[in-house]
Amino acid sequence: MTVAKVSEISATSEKSLDDAIRVGVARASKTLKNITGAWIADQEVMIDKGKITGYRVRMRITFVLKD
Repeated sequence: MTVAKVSEISATSEKSLDDAIRVGVARASKTLKNITGAWIADQEVMIDKGKITGYRVRMRITFVLKD
């Protein structure tokens, strides 16, 4: 039987939403082992004076617990 856990994280990037996702997964991989998937719960664009200044994603990372 497999047991998985979900951890919610937030990640930002100045490049794109795709890059923010990559940054978040890369950072999560440093701490969490056996990551099997990620669900993007929320996406946000940061704006300053009418210009996009950053991208933020909130995601739920799923990882399998070891026996």
